Amino acid sequence: MAGQGTPAIVLLTRRKIAHTTHPYAVSPDAPNYGALVADALGVPPERVFKSLVTDVDGGLTVAVVPVTGDLDLKALAVAVGGKRAALADRAVAERATGYVRGGISPLGQRRALPTVVDASALAHPTVYVSAGRRGLQVQLAPGDLVALTGAVTAPIAAG
Repeated sequence: MAGQGTPAIVLLTRRKIAHTTHPYAVSPDAPNYGALVADALGVPPERVFKSLVTDVDGGLTVAVVPVTGDLDLKALAVAVGGKRAALADRAVAERATGYVRGGISPLGQRRALPTVVDASALAHPTVYVSAGRRGLQVQLAPGDLVALTGAVTAPIAAG
């Protein structure tokens, strides 16, 4: 069955968190990838979130923001009590999370990283995040996402 075996899905199943998986077919190298994923899923893009691994003052932090927006690095740093944030190196992000680019989930990461979910997620009954591999999203309540990741919520999306 699609999605079985990813650490994100195993975590959701083990914790008995209501969720549904949604496969899609979009090339990870396509321009406007996030908007294409939302279109493939048939949902508004503001409900589909991407997970970005960042470096805040020398420590890794996961930022979860809408796929069609950008991350406000200054707002992220403030949200975690830091001074400076930058996107982490791809290899570092993959090694820390256990996932590959285009499939990094905020759930079930190899090493639990501090996480900030954009506050806009709370405006939706459910949101979509990567299920831990390219071509698969998981839909769940934003409160469950925040609880499972130990996240804080803050306005970290730019524009």
